[in-house]
Amino acid sequence: MKSICLVEGVRAAGVREGKYGIALIAASGTAAAVFTKNLVSAEPVRLMRERMMAGTLDGIVVNAGNANVFTGEQGYADACRMAEDAAAVLGTVPERIGVASTGVIGRYMKMDTVTRQIREAGAMLRSDDSAETDAARAIMTTDLTEKHAAVIRDNFVVAGITKGSGMIAPNMGTMLAFVYTDATIGAPDLQEALQMAVTRSFNRVVVDGDTSTNDCLFCTATGYRETPDMSVFQEALEEVCISLARQIAADGEGATKLIEVRVSGASTEEDAATIARTVVGSPLVKTAVYGNDPNWGRIIAAAGRAGVDFDPFGAIIAVTDGTRRVVLADKGKICADNVMYPEALAEAASLMGGSEVIFEVLLDDGTASATAWGCDLTERYVEINGKYTT
Repeated sequence: MKSICLVEGVRAAGVREGKYGIALIAASGTAAAVFTKNLVSAEPVRLMRERMMAGTLDGIVVNAGNANVFTGEQGYADACRMAEDAAAVLGTVPERIGVASTGVIGRYMKMDTVTRQIREAGAMLRSDDSAETDAARAIMTTDLTEKHAAVIRDNFVVAGITKGSGMIAPNMGTMLAFVYTDATIGAPDLQEALQMAVTRSFNRVVVDGDTSTNDCLFCTATGYRETPDMSVFQEALEEVCISLARQIAADGEGATKLIEVRVSGASTEEDAATIARTVVGSPLVKTAVYGNDPNWGRIIAAAGRAGVDFDPFGAIIAVTDGTRRVVLADKGKICADNVMYPEALAEAASLMGGSEVIFEVLLDDGTASATAWGCDLTERYVEINGKYTT
């Protein structure tokens, strides 16, 4: 099994018709959630901010094809109706149903289609690989592949699915994610663990710099297993969230390469994360990666505008593909250029030709570190988003 159906107490299903789809996930337990910080937020986000205060869920319903954003009272009522329809199928109350939407902003929902698809998905709920795949595929928009992750420990499992490809920037997380564990964890502890995991995963992904109106991450603990050591659980939860975040970055709209930026030697983790996010979000860095151009000046320039105080002449900039490594600049010394060090520049360009490019920014200000993820910026991104609604 790939992920969420490994968790005891989880069933899933998904149906799809063209661009419209429904994923339905049944799982009862304590629950936590994190939402977008965009002032313009989806109606289901508004609804769930109110209802998640209770800290319990019996299921999740997600629709693709319509974001249900900027739809006012009608959109809010439609989000409530989605919860009602799913609750009827799952035999619970609407207040215990999580609701999420993804798709085009500024369109009213086709509720007849949504209601019918919820009922169809309810009839197919099961716990196997195909169920999870159906659910993950049902909510894809511009995604090219479904995204799964699972971590198995001695006495519990943490697993999740996500969707996201465009409108990705750190300010909660990234599009929609649904994470489950069979551990027994109280809602306050689960919320705290989830927030930290988001900080170290989804909040460090940048595809295009736009924060979605619909970002949400739900985590449900079904309680089939005992209460774990919370430090062990935190590690497992972060591992799942980082895996999902990396998969989103790799599947960025039009992307050909995953970019990873590792910053170390910073005064604080947040300083390191701020620099890493700024570098990975730079359009100039992204386009250079697309062209296999080791233009390391763009990296140090992006780091310098991150708003973090550090000594640029104490920094080391390097690029690696995980096997080979080339130092581009070393504490003020230029190590790769087309005049004095053309061989190093050529080697750096060569190792950037793969599907994953890793930049290292080593500072001389402390011991803290952080990593951020993104993707290259290609002509295909413009093609996709230039005709998104047409």
